[in-house]
Amino acid sequence: MPLPRRTVLGAALATVAATVTGCDDAADPVWGGGPDPTGTAPADQVLGSAPAASPSASASGGGLAGRLTTALRRYLAPTPENPKHPGYAGAVALVAVNGTVTAQVAVGDALRYTAGPVELSPAQRVAMRPDSIFDLASITKVYTALLVLQQVDRGKMDLAAPVVEYLPEFDGPGKAAITVSMLLAHTGGLPVGAKVSGLSTPAERRAAVLTTPLIPGAVPGTVFRYSSVGLMVLAQAVERITGQPLDQAVRNGITGPLGLRDTGFTPLQWLGATDRATRLVATDARSSRGLLRGVVHDDVANALGGIAGHAGVFATAKDVAVIGQLLLNGGQYGGKRILAEATVRRMLANVNPGLPAVDAERPERTSTHGLGVELNQPWFMGRLSSPATFGHTGFTGTSLVVHPGRRLVLVLLTNRAHPNWTWANPDHPRVAVANLLG
Repeated sequence: MPLPRRTVLGAALATVAATVTGCDDAADPVWGGGPDPTGTAPADQVLGSAPAASPSASASGGGLAGRLTTALRRYLAPTPENPKHPGYAGAVALVAVNGTVTAQVAVGDALRYTAGPVELSPAQRVAMRPDSIFDLASITKVYTALLVLQQVDRGKMDLAAPVVEYLPEFDGPGKAAITVSMLLAHTGGLPVGAKVSGLSTPAERRAAVLTTPLIPGAVPGTVFRYSSVGLMVLAQAVERITGQPLDQAVRNGITGPLGLRDTGFTPLQWLGATDRATRLVATDARSSRGLLRGVVHDDVANALGGIAGHAGVFATAKDVAVIGQLLLNGGQYGGKRILAEATVRRMLANVNPGLPAVDAERPERTSTHGLGVELNQPWFMGRLSSPATFGHTGFTGTSLVVHPGRRLVLVLLTNRAHPNWTWANPDHPRVAVANLLG
């Protein structure tokens, strides 16, 4: 059954591109090592690519790329678990081991429907590409968490400090007890979404986020309840401390140092006309907001101008994989350190031991969570799940899974919200792809 919406308010022709070098299952150390004294990144710290295999070779079923292609194509049509609609119009999967891309495939369409939704003719569709740019939805929370932890490294934020110390406007009954760590761990007692509809100015909407009340009866720090509001609040704290708007903070703190040219908010502002036409992946195509392509899918993030701490980042699979590799390397990538190794260790440790979890949409979900990342969650990690496995999902059909023991990064980006997010449960393909590697 499709999942309920978290925010407030047919068989496609496959296009395949792949790289194949094989997948190493050997166990490796959790970390990539300390800072590189030479300033040159070790080989396992840079996502290199193997020579591309031909589409016909990739689709033949040989090797990891072939198996991924077969698995992903299955969801381009209805399946027994989702009999009325395809699971998505298209998808990109990338696997990296020891910092090297061992397989990358793209299937289906980045754009298949126009507003209505109305299915486009094959000639009007836009094929999915390995470098297609997706709305990452809640994977944005990982970027916000990185910014928060950078401020912790610099001594400008304290994980144990009440959030109100940084944002006095974050007030209301019970909220003085909410710490920075609680918001990163989703134990602050805040609801999933903020009520910003009907407010006419950006300032009013931002203020409404900060004044969002606790869930009735919630006691901060005692129960895991997934909350987008918590990361919206932390984004405003980062802005207050750095004196930079969130999009600039992401550029200066993450994407700039890491060389991620295909990652950012509001991509219509930084992509050229050709890239907008050929690389942007569509989401919703219903008539209420029209076709969404390059415009954030999340309603609250849209109301906040497309830039928010919980949703709004767009990126390619390779750029998302860099974030996974960065954390796998203990906070550095390509010779650039953006987080202290000790901070990354803290980020990737379970900060909710023994706490109950409340999630009506995913009753199998546990409270196991780090500071901004999910830990050991089989509902999307499948057989890759382990006590050390970390990652995150996005409502639009995106996911990142990192298995430290195997030095493995898996990125699966789909447009399951195109043309209508109610058509399919994104967890089926997530688990199927993870199980190929598990």
